Amino acid sequence: MTGRLNGAGLARTLAARHLAAMDSSRFNAEAIGRALGAGPPAASSDYDLNPEVACRLDPGRKLAPAAVLVPLVERGSRVNVILTRRASGLRRHGGQVAFPGGRVDAGDASLAAAALREAREEIGLPPEKVELIGRLDPHETVTNFSVTPFVGRVTGLFRPHPDPAEVAEVFEVPLDFLLDPANLHVHRRRWQGGWRRYYAIPYGPHYIWGATARMLKALADRLA
Repeated sequence: MTGRLNGAGLARTLAARHLAAMDSSRFNAEAIGRALGAGPPAASSDYDLNPEVACRLDPGRKLAPAAVLVPLVERGSRVNVILTRRASGLRRHGGQVAFPGGRVDAGDASLAAAALREAREEIGLPPEKVELIGRLDPHETVTNFSVTPFVGRVTGLFRPHPDPAEVAEVFEVPLDFLLDPANLHVHRRRWQGGWRRYYAIPYGPHYIWGATARMLKALADRLA
């Protein structure tokens, strides 16, 4: 694994470098919605880079439904993606970068409702401030979840109010940075006695990797 880059100043430098004005014909909500709905299904998984592991999976395995929100927020002439760094004390994925989201509860009317509920609980984003514009195909995780990402535009003013029990930090990354193939890397680490490969998008002090990076790749593929 490559070393992390440290310092809030470096993050600001990277942001300044990649915050050029975006092409409104491509990066408006309508264009993104059309792109998300185009093309054949393209489900993904944490095993995409590890076919030798995928071939040993039980074909009858049960996956728990989950949903995440990919919040897009307009900052002047640019578009950013809101991400979180999970609280270090969480049992699953503590300290990792993630979208707001989680397991579907019995009271959720739909997958989209689950994503919006989790965003409200985790970062204080009211559902009425989110305009859903599309969804990505489900992503299977090594923790046996089937995660459906919903892309939404944050409308009006929004100041995050993270739940400290779940979220250590809320930050934004320019969408154009995340869509640039030059910023997507394949890293590897030892896990359960073997090498496991995964996607990663380092951004300043933040290390976006695993399922989150793979779902961002799916978004980039749709918008290419």
